[in-house]
Amino acid sequence: MSEQHPVGVIGAGSFGTAVANLLAENNAVYLYSRRQDYVAEMQNTRMSAGQKLHEQVIPTHDIAHVARQCYVLFPIVSSDGFKDTIRTMAPFLRPDHILIHGTKGLALKKKGLEKLKEKSRIAGKNVLTMSQLIRRESVVVRIGCLAGPNLAREIASGFPAATVIASRFDEVIQEGHRLLTSHRFQVYGSHDIVGVELAGVLKNILAIGSGAVSGLGLGENARALFITKGWAEIIKLSEVLGADVKSFLGLAGIGDIIATCSSPASRNYSVGYRLAKGEKIADIRASMDEVAEGINTIRIANGLANFHGIHCPIIKTLYQGIFEDLNVETGIEYLMRSRKSMDVEFL
Repeated sequence: MSEQHPVGVIGAGSFGTAVANLLAENNAVYLYSRRQDYVAEMQNTRMSAGQKLHEQVIPTHDIAHVARQCYVLFPIVSSDGFKDTIRTMAPFLRPDHILIHGTKGLALKKKGLEKLKEKSRIAGKNVLTMSQLIRRESVVVRIGCLAGPNLAREIASGFPAATVIASRFDEVIQEGHRLLTSHRFQVYGSHDIVGVELAGVLKNILAIGSGAVSGLGLGENARALFITKGWAEIIKLSEVLGADVKSFLGLAGIGDIIATCSSPASRNYSVGYRLAKGEKIADIRASMDEVAEGINTIRIANGLANFHGIHCPIIKTLYQGIFEDLNVETGIEYLMRSRKSMDVEFL
């Protein structure tokens, strides 16, 4: 084992396991799962989420021990369980901890959740990124996120890839770079943590739409049109939340869009594809082992567009297709009839 400080990964899903194995090339790694039975299974089989665990990965159910032993932690759990996870960790976290999350989702303040349920409207001030949620729920200050074209299946297979570590603190970026960089994984830095988080989150909307276009067999021209115009919509929404447009031009933006909007390995792409084939969203969700973050993200993005008066026909149509049973083919036909004369409007 490495003599350096061990690193903690919180969450043993497909991406958390892939990150743990990457980190284990340079360090000892604690891989935490809240399920004690699953930890026992990992210990016995040396497998997690279909991936063989590196010899330096130590499965554990003891979050207090992980927090005591590690000063760098990577929370990588679904967004719907992220708040509870941070609250579970909070009593054991110290101001000197570094947290670099890998969760591509958004959270709502209580008032925002009420407004979204009542009127499908939500103000930007009531939306939290995962880094903002960590700051709100813990004493940790040095916070970062990782985002980019990081399909877990490809990373697990040893294919080359890269990511962005975003943080307001150079130390966080440097630590992320030191811990993750290897011959097959490159790490880049950014100080626009909000922009990088939002790029990673909102691109899942486009992945669902891209899958629907493919499922309908409409061809690559239509898919390119859909992605390009949808990209403009998510940039407009992100500006409301304080993002820098430049973050959408890098790995967390266009890089991640290329990967997730064209790969059947993307859970969000698969959701759109199956919707286009006539499956119901409830059945799709029930059949998935892990959360497709784009479903809830579409709901929040639609609420933001409604509140702030931003014209987002692609997001609106996807919202109606998922939550109001709009026929997918009818929705795509509506989008093709949409008339806007100018091309690039967001720069």
